[in-house]
Amino acid sequence: MPDHNEDSAISFGPFRLFPKSRLLEKEGSPLHVGGRALDILIFLAERPGEVVDKRELVKRIWADVNVDEGSLRFHVAALRKALGDTGKSARYVVNVPGRGYCFVASLAQAAPPVAPVSPDVAPPRSLPVQLAKMIGREEVIEKISNGLSLYRFMTVVGPGGIGKTAVAVTVGHRRSQDFGGRVFFVDFGPLRDASHIATTIASALGLTINAEDPTPALLTFLKTGPALLIFDSCEHVLDDLAPLVERIVREAPQLRVLATSRESFRSEGERIFRLFPLDCPPERKDLDVAEVLTYPAAQLFVERIAQSSGPFQLSAEEAPLVASICRRLDGIALAIELAAGRVNAYGIAGTASLLDSRFSLQWRGRRTAVPRHQTLAAALDWSYDLLPAAESATLRRLSVFAGPFAPEAAATVAAGDGLSASETLEAIDSLVTKSLISPSGSRTLRYRLLDTTRTYAHGKLNELGETRQFARRHAEHFRDFFQRAEADTSTPLPEWLHVYGAELDNVRAALNWAFGPDGDPALGIALTAAAVTLWVRLSLFAECRERTRTALAALGDGGDDRVRMQLLSALGWSLMYGEGRAREARPILETTLELADRLDDKDFRLRALWGLCIDQFNNGQFGKARALADRFAKAAANSPDKSDLMLGDRLMAVALHYLGDQNDAREHIDRVNASLHVLAEKPKIFPLDLRISTQYFRARILWLQGLADQAQALAARNIEEGLANGHALTFCSVLGQAACPIAFWAGDFDAAERHGTELLEHAERHAIRLWGLWARAFNAAVVAKRGDIATGLPLLREELNRAGDARFLPRFLPLLGELAACFGEANQADRGLEMIEDILARCNDRQERWYLPELIRIKAELMLKQTKGLPAAEAAFREAMDIATQQGARSWELRCAISIARFRLGQGRDAEALEVLETVCRPLTEGSRTADMREAQGLIAQLRS
Repeated sequence: MPDHNEDSAISFGPFRLFPKSRLLEKEGSPLHVGGRALDILIFLAERPGEVVDKRELVKRIWADVNVDEGSLRFHVAALRKALGDTGKSARYVVNVPGRGYCFVASLAQAAPPVAPVSPDVAPPRSLPVQLAKMIGREEVIEKISNGLSLYRFMTVVGPGGIGKTAVAVTVGHRRSQDFGGRVFFVDFGPLRDASHIATTIASALGLTINAEDPTPALLTFLKTGPALLIFDSCEHVLDDLAPLVERIVREAPQLRVLATSRESFRSEGERIFRLFPLDCPPERKDLDVAEVLTYPAAQLFVERIAQSSGPFQLSAEEAPLVASICRRLDGIALAIELAAGRVNAYGIAGTASLLDSRFSLQWRGRRTAVPRHQTLAAALDWSYDLLPAAESATLRRLSVFAGPFAPEAAATVAAGDGLSASETLEAIDSLVTKSLISPSGSRTLRYRLLDTTRTYAHGKLNELGETRQFARRHAEHFRDFFQRAEADTSTPLPEWLHVYGAELDNVRAALNWAFGPDGDPALGIALTAAAVTLWVRLSLFAECRERTRTALAALGDGGDDRVRMQLLSALGWSLMYGEGRAREARPILETTLELADRLDDKDFRLRALWGLCIDQFNNGQFGKARALADRFAKAAANSPDKSDLMLGDRLMAVALHYLGDQNDAREHIDRVNASLHVLAEKPKIFPLDLRISTQYFRARILWLQGLADQAQALAARNIEEGLANGHALTFCSVLGQAACPIAFWAGDFDAAERHGTELLEHAERHAIRLWGLWARAFNAAVVAKRGDIATGLPLLREELNRAGDARFLPRFLPLLGELAACFGEANQADRGLEMIEDILARCNDRQERWYLPELIRIKAELMLKQTKGLPAAEAAFREAMDIATQQGARSWELRCAISIARFRLGQGRDAEALEVLETVCRPLTEGSRTADMREAQGLIAQLRS
């Protein structure tokens, strides 16, 4: 451990705080606390018992950067957590409401320890001035500083511009007193002749050595007492410097060496400390100013703006831009400082837009910085110029990758032209050690170039005229890769997405090049066709739609019919699942079917029939949908793929469900359910998970049949399976087709609200527009059903209007019925009845009968609110009951029975009321906890008494 000379410890509880050394110990061991949190503790501990105003704290800790109290609260909370001060009665730091914070611990000021050196400590020899404030590196500095007490030779390794020199200099100043001022900084950056290494060190030590070999004289000096040598920018002299460092460390027992380099020395006794980029704000829509400023990269950016432009306050609108800038600059300190220097001229938005250009590599920083640190280009030139030819070629070629890439992909794309695959992988290993490539991913090995490095390397690729050659290789590799992915139907979806989904950015980059001015449209068309499975499994239907349109335009009228069929199928499906009632989906799918018949392609014939059937569902043509389901079943009858037969049964079950035949629908869906155990592979023609999608429709059918307990249990299991599956559209359907409506119909509005909120968040996160529209309307219906008609009614009406044509999708039908019922609750029965008549006309036109009993029941309830509506209401109740009975929909029967019983009870016909309830409830063996069953049993008890 370092000595804390002239640094009085403040002791409290098990802690000792050394303010000057910026060190906090717990029971004698260093306790790592974030830099801001430590600043707060020091400031409060130096004023014990005094309430420090929040504004004063903020001004002291953040200097001339304007932040709100949220940042202060965040760091105080982090401090309390580190101190274990999280109970109801704070022991160390308390909040005084409306005033500020107070350090209340009982403390003892320890006497300063005896200094081991003369009080007249000389200033560090040749050590540069340290930065006024180091942001985001306090823990790193502490670890390295403490590490020098344990290890005699440490190397800070990291890419150029990450802050290695600044960290090393700060450590040197912090440990200066421990070495009696004998801290020497040796900058090897300007050195071009490695034979002058020893004399360069001697010069930094202030020694004049005339001997041919200055090493003995260096050792004589270094043996005289404790000393710290800081060797900076060693990467270009490692071969000659490494043996010298090993020797002086071995022969000068009181010496410590701290080196900075873009790769390690690989020397005996070396302890490597890899310096990582500053933490950046995540990519999230709801980031506010306080949260953005908890990340060191954003703190550095804002502080450097304040230094160059005067006082600066980050706005809520600018916070996401700052977060994006920091991420795109990979948390590299030099890059962030240079970007912050542009804000005065271009503003934050303008600076963000400039990051895509190579111009950003030439932004200049501090005039006092060494030349290799004045621009990003200079920092990267320094590394690039040191590379052997094989490594510089590999780095250039890898710049065609967007984001992380696998070793196999790198070998395929970058090898050739004198480089074998093994030599390419060897060059990558070396580039990793030199901090120009970073390993990425924990489950499987992948690599990535930092964005700044990639921009630089891509510029070099352009300069040498190699871009087209390696962009083509990149696109060809991913065409072949995704052609294999399409055939991989046995891998579970989460694993499939882990392997193939990680390449989305590379697919996008390859397609952008292929359809660009210097690209290859034929290669782009082939890659588009191969990548369809990726977009569908990622639920990126809008992207699939636009990419296939681009490919079809490039294909023109004379292209390959099989490729045209594949692209048209993808376009039709993306329109159908992405937009619902898309008018152009049907002709596209009909053309796909014609091509499939002409080419006698079974898979695409079934894909087209499936798509056309779903299109009829979306457009409310349920009779036509059933006919297409029949046609699909006949086409699948001779298929060797058992999943095709299962899909045929599922289509028929859905058609019968919407047509109102729940008993036959149950027979078909149970047949699918009974066969799921033999499903070894994912169906080739189906975008959702067949197991999961079978269960949410099965749950709906079970509910309508009056099997409430089974339906609710199945919906709950379905949610777990949908989450584990990881397919965005499938999980939307899990929540929207079963979990939300079943909870709503059961009267469990807490669960309905929970599922509705989850669905909306999930749909927005994955940009699944149709389910987002439905979730907003459903959540409004929940508000109204809870009794808040004043809020729920206008909100539900507004959300249904916002949905536009999507209101005609089957999933919206119950919400339209609930809106009509809400009008009745709001004493607008006439308006409700007018709406119900329109909905009933729609249902009759479309043969959409599954919700018909409930709609007619709602109509009867609205009639009761009119003085002349009693006879017609009773007739409507009976009609609703008869239809529910015909459909096998016992849940609707129960609702009708409750309404009829209440109507008869109001007329004094108690015996008739009891009879209808007992008749309907007698065969129902499930659902005792649902709202309808509780109401029915309550009425029965009332009538019997």
